[in-house]
Amino acid sequence: MGEKRDAYVQKLKHQIDQWNGEIDKLQAQADKLGATAKAEMQKHVETLKAKRAELEEKMTPIQKAGEEAWEDLRGGTNQALKALGDAVAAAKSRFK
Repeated sequence: MGEKRDAYVQKLKHQIDQWNGEIDKLQAQADKLGATAKAEMQKHVETLKAKRAELEEKMTPIQKAGEEAWEDLRGGTNQALKALGDAVAAAKSRFK
């Protein structure tokens, strides 16, 4: 794996780890809420987990791609990264 690709994958993994912590915090908050609020927050948590899984799925081809091909895959991965980040931020602000 090339250095640029390694650095990119490490950046993705680090960001996913950070968001995993945020998702865990939201899950813990949901567990303390009443039934209606908990159900709403749980939907958001499940959406976040789905977006996280999508991002993780996009990382695998990048890790396996050739030196030049991985750059082509980067655009879709960046979109998934942004979508997850936006969703985490929205959930955090909604349930403060």
